[in-house]
Amino acid sequence: MNEQKPGRTDEQWRSALTPEQYAVCRCSATEPPFSGKWYRHKAAGTYVCVACRARLFASEAKYDSGSGWPSFFQPLARAAISLQQDESHGMRRTEVRCATCASHLGHVFPDGPKPTGLRYCINSVALDFIPG
Repeated sequence: MNEQKPGRTDEQWRSALTPEQYAVCRCSATEPPFSGKWYRHKAAGTYVCVACRARLFASEAKYDSGSGWPSFFQPLARAAISLQQDESHGMRRTEVRCATCASHLGHVFPDGPKPTGLRYCINSVALDFIPG
């Protein structure tokens, strides 16, 4: 599913993103585990959508899930993300998208830590980081 942010064409997305960012954010691909820039990152700050700069996750909600992707137990605000059923690849999962630009971010699973019990498993390539 390739939803478009109003006012942006597919060609504009392709020119604004690297090929890997485009594949993940606009085509719902997944980066290889343990390969992403933000997987082991521990600095304080905010993780934002690489496509539109919307604020998504606080570093305080990040934890090491051992999955190979950056994991968070909650978004900055529930309204920052949208959730959709994903039945691709013979699995039933809940996809996480940026609520602002509809970019694919990753998936959420019910096996995370307290206080939410959720694991937002997010592709590093879909994120950027603002220190502070």
